[in-house]
Amino acid sequence: MTEFFGIPWTVLAVLVAVGFVGSIVFGLTGFGAALITIPVATHFVPLPFALALFSLMDLGNAFRIGLENPRTAVRAEWIRLVPMIIVGTALGVTVLVNLPRRWGMLALGVFVLAYALYTLVRSESRSRVGRGWAWVAGLVGGLTSSLFGAGGPPYAIYLSQRGLTKTQFRATLGFAILTSISLRVVAFLVTGILLDVEVWIAALVVLPAAWLGLSLARRVFLRISRDLLLRAVSVVLVLSGATLILRALG
Repeated sequence: MTEFFGIPWTVLAVLVAVGFVGSIVFGLTGFGAALITIPVATHFVPLPFALALFSLMDLGNAFRIGLENPRTAVRAEWIRLVPMIIVGTALGVTVLVNLPRRWGMLALGVFVLAYALYTLVRSESRSRVGRGWAWVAGLVGGLTSSLFGAGGPPYAIYLSQRGLTKTQFRATLGFAILTSISLRVVAFLVTGILLDVEVWIAALVVLPAAWLGLSLARRVFLRISRDLLLRAVSVVLVLSGATLILRALG
């Protein structure tokens, strides 16, 4: 028996491992799982399948992380982000269902590589941006959430420049990501991307590993430097993004 309800065991094992690692990253940083899960998974399954599967995993993780300390969230910042998250999500799904797989892979590779290089070269800054940038962050986050499963980076970049405390930042980011993922799941249901039975079967297998990863992340968080982890993740993303680009152009 080489398949589990139509999914090869080898592919399923990879998806489980990817979900586990992605959830560790999500548990440590509050975002970023899709930057690991989607690029790696698309080497084994089509992009829409990967986006649908890990949107379900991300939703479960987001409820656990995003609602940890809701009282510390700066709701005014979250409210500013929401309208354009909705617009960006709608635009992103429209593009996704009409985008050829090769171009989708190329766009994903460029996005992942660009973000990874940004995290490697950026310097800590105490400068603040105006609240109007929430519209840009919301739009871009909604687009990248639908297209690549990764809305977190634009929200994180914006909120990190708004003078929030670490607690406020994590809680507000959690609200934004929970909103973004929920909208993505609804959009995927409406467009039929989430109506594939194999996606739900894979999700049932991946979710336990994801929750184990979140639990492990809480222990690792106390023993490893967050900056060191993000640097290591960035290096992996550079390799992953470059590989996707080469595959799309090959």
